[in-house]
Amino acid sequence: MATPNSEASGSGIHYFSQGWKLVTLPGIRRFVIMPLLINILLMGGAFIWLFWQLGQWLPALMSHVPEWLQWLSYLLWPLTVLSILLVFSYFFSTLANWIAAPFCGLLSEQLEAKLTGVPLPDSGWAGMVKDIPRIMKREWQKFAWYLPRALVLLLLYFIPGFGQTVAPILWFLFSAWMLSIQYCDYPFDNHKISFAQMRTALKRNKADNLQFGALVSLFTLVPVLNLVIMPVAVCGATAMWVDRYRQP
Repeated sequence: MATPNSEASGSGIHYFSQGWKLVTLPGIRRFVIMPLLINILLMGGAFIWLFWQLGQWLPALMSHVPEWLQWLSYLLWPLTVLSILLVFSYFFSTLANWIAAPFCGLLSEQLEAKLTGVPLPDSGWAGMVKDIPRIMKREWQKFAWYLPRALVLLLLYFIPGFGQTVAPILWFLFSAWMLSIQYCDYPFDNHKISFAQMRTALKRNKADNLQFGALVSLFTLVPVLNLVIMPVAVCGATAMWVDRYRQP
């Protein structure tokens, strides 16, 4: 089981910034291409469609605001937009991660080998193809853990007042934690560490992992930057794995 490295340093902000540098390393760039293309196609197309739908969705959602809260409409309107963007971006980033999971695992594997100088067994494209069934099973485990919690949070949006004020904050925190799990899981899974053990390890550095996930979540909302965030997050999470969780 992975345990945090006592000599590790660096916050979630540090590892997120490292991700932007690591995607440009020689020898790593070619493994960035497939996750990048998948994310561009899915996230780009999804946000173009969302832009045209917001005009219909916003009035419908704001109609659920009770009359006694109408005086807060100037505040509730941006919170409603943010809520839609958070739910929408997380849904499509999850879908993109399902499709790109084998390539993200390969990117994490190759970056770890470069950072440590120790190649993993069965590394490379052949190893990735062989591991696809295991990788897809792991993605299903993450989805099964995420879905009931997400449904509870989504139901909170239908509570008048609470759904337009507190629920977006809870959803953002949940998305930050889930995105941290999503991207940190790639190096853990490459080493066959179970999903439960991985979550236990991440909880020991919960504040830093929430920082990392929150930044990924925020950048997922920003046009153009959200198209490239997937490989950046994989690289940042892999650097965190090498410093904090990888066994000496």
